[in-house]
Amino acid sequence: MDILSEIVNKRRNLVREKGYEMGISLPRNRTVPLNSFVKDPFLICEVKRKSPSRGNISVDLDAQKQAELYYSRGIRSVSVLTEQNYFAGSLSDLVSIKQAFPDLAVLRKDFLFSTEDIDVSYRAGADAVLLIASILSVDELRALYKKTRELGMEALVEVHGKEDIIKAEQVKPTLTGINSRDLVSFRVDLTIPLSIKQMITWKTDLVFESGIHFQENALLVLGSGFRGILVGEAVVRNPSLIDELLKGYSLPGKNFWERLYKRKKPFVKICGMTNSRDAYYARDCGADILGFIFAPSKRRTEPSLLEELKDLNILKVGVVVTEKGTETLDPRVKDLLDNGLLDAIQFHGDEKPERCYHLAFPYYKALQLKDINDVDRIAGYRCPRVLVDAFSGTERGGTGKNIPEEYLFQVKKRFPLWIAGGLGPDNVGEVVKRFSPELIDASTRLEESPGKKNPELVARFIQQIKG
Repeated sequence: MDILSEIVNKRRNLVREKGYEMGISLPRNRTVPLNSFVKDPFLICEVKRKSPSRGNISVDLDAQKQAELYYSRGIRSVSVLTEQNYFAGSLSDLVSIKQAFPDLAVLRKDFLFSTEDIDVSYRAGADAVLLIASILSVDELRALYKKTRELGMEALVEVHGKEDIIKAEQVKPTLTGINSRDLVSFRVDLTIPLSIKQMITWKTDLVFESGIHFQENALLVLGSGFRGILVGEAVVRNPSLIDELLKGYSLPGKNFWERLYKRKKPFVKICGMTNSRDAYYARDCGADILGFIFAPSKRRTEPSLLEELKDLNILKVGVVVTEKGTETLDPRVKDLLDNGLLDAIQFHGDEKPERCYHLAFPYYKALQLKDINDVDRIAGYRCPRVLVDAFSGTERGGTGKNIPEEYLFQVKKRFPLWIAGGLGPDNVGEVVKRFSPELIDASTRLEESPGKKNPELVARFIQQIKG
């Protein structure tokens, strides 16, 4: 039995034992105002003591004081976990918060399965309820959604994949949540909601759930079409993060990650572009990303090429190597990014995890694997993906060297695999077959000479991956 089924079964047993009110005395009629749950900026902060994935977060947390802390920082939408076995929540938490702060919009977050749950939530003071599509049949979801809306509350319908979306489409909720945490493995992947949202066909406000720990995460989400963000553990542990997240709503969003995850996997990046002919040809062959090197290299790109390619509809990434100790971005490259001629930056130097976002956004990190211990360094970076490359003591990228297979197996066990290093038409098919990488990056072995691609090699390479 997976953890989700286990939680739901235990809650059903608890309902049979204590009733839907969980032994708490509630008024027969609602006594607090009913507020709109959708606020601007739509940042939902959660009252959360523990979880199955993260263990104890703050077991002695006072729910009302936590809500007061959120309120004092400008938050007007709060999520309250009321499940008691795995999250140490209580319906009384919701009651006390709503009574103390009647103008707050409060979401009851629990594993609800009956219209009785909806009635109890309303009387307890909830302004919205979470409905998890994966634990409900179509008829159950329809009944719970209808009851919620009849009472004037919002329903945040949470979906985790295609089957859930098929169910949710029957009610076409105005508020749809997508969780970045896999409920079986508990692994968080910020790109999961970006892929799932492409399947949604009805008009709805999207809420991104889980995995938000930094302002840069919020910018990724807001640039990808999500209106709301629900954050729990991170703001319980670090309430000052709220200020940074709220600032994120006023910053310009960039949709690099959304545009990428609209495309079919595996993704292909052709790097070392130095001329427009190669760029157009790679796009026409099916490449997903073009890479332009702005670092000492035989394949160094001139900024004027990006101006020449401004109408070429493909994702363009600038590859940079910042100087160790100074870690600054070339102003010309920053201008290309700010003006939309580049869509993202690939950091290929010794950039520290905490520095990358302050240098450029959007970005991802490339990491040369010198030994097996370097695999552990991947987890320290804040970007959704880290590109692994073969190690060279003298060059950054474009070395033509392969990553040792034992390193790739270790990466694959823990992370989605983005791979570069010594790949060409003759070996990439086997790499795809054995390692199922999500992104493959190549340059050197697709060339006639440094900086000039061989059209036949490019076409064969992409066909080996896409075909």
